Amino acid sequence: MRTVRECVVIRDLSPAYFALVMATGIVSIAAKNVGLLVISNGLFVVNIVAYPTLVVLTMLRALCHPRRLFRDMVDHQRGPGFLTTVAATCILGIESLLVKGSVDLAMGLLAVGVALWLGLTYTIFTAFTVKREKPPLERGITGAWLIAVVATQSIAVLSALIARQWSQPYRLEFNFFALSMWSWGGMFYIWIISLIFYRYSFFAFSPTDLSPPYWINMGAMAISTMAGARLIENAPDAPFLASLAPFLKGFTVLYWATATWWIPMLVLLGVWRHLVRRFPLRYDPLYWGAVFPLGMYSAASWQMTKSLDLPFLATTARLMFIPALAAWSLAFVGLLRQLLITRRGG
Repeated sequence: MRTVRECVVIRDLSPAYFALVMATGIVSIAAKNVGLLVISNGLFVVNIVAYPTLVVLTMLRALCHPRRLFRDMVDHQRGPGFLTTVAATCILGIESLLVKGSVDLAMGLLAVGVALWLGLTYTIFTAFTVKREKPPLERGITGAWLIAVVATQSIAVLSALIARQWSQPYRLEFNFFALSMWSWGGMFYIWIISLIFYRYSFFAFSPTDLSPPYWINMGAMAISTMAGARLIENAPDAPFLASLAPFLKGFTVLYWATATWWIPMLVLLGVWRHLVRRFPLRYDPLYWGAVFPLGMYSAASWQMTKSLDLPFLATTARLMFIPALAAWSLAFVGLLRQLLITRRGG
């Protein structure tokens, strides 16, 4: 019987595994949007089990393998994956509010998400700045860096949703906080995507370099779209948002258009990776980072339909829900198979 310290699952737990909660939460929300309440509620139950399980496993890893965990946290490739804890926490808060109407749970998760965001963001990026030995750009930066944007925008979305549940003056303060996080997330995307695009275009690219988190290129813009659409919806309750309406609408459409541009590009790169270069397609926890953007694009398009009065986008939201649910199902089957193999092995 293995001790906790000897458990390989805990020792080698990927920090990006919280993307499972992110993907499940947003597909649940997208399912509710298109009227599939049974699927939506079922996925919520999955998240209610998955989130505390991952929290416990991560805490055990911190207790039993603190050096390994900290080494991963300050690693240029693995470190940004820890920010999935922030996004997962807030996505679960959004899901609990939209699917189950639980304001108290959403408030508690927002508080945890903000605390995690502050601690992890400044720990990770301060460490990246002061490290003496740093990898070259082509080995240091990946699409996973954009999880920092997703984490920031998830706080913006949840804050904007909670603002609708509070009376003044707190409603005004929540909306201002949401606007500030939305603005910062957009600026952060510009910084990081510039480096990623530069890496795409001017360095050699192999199939192993094209890891699933590159789909976050699109997902970061999709969740930025959702945050912007929520702020537009809140404008009647916040005069400063109403005065910024053209800015909010313009950037929200810009974010949606950018997310849309990425979809064919990422599909083509996936075809090149798996069909042209024959890179094997097998389960990896990083694939949850590819499921999340598909669900988020569907949910963001649905929100734009309501906030900007663009009814034709409802069809886009429904169509994108199909690959999102299919991708979630495949990843979940892969996870169950991996757990079965791990159990048999020890």
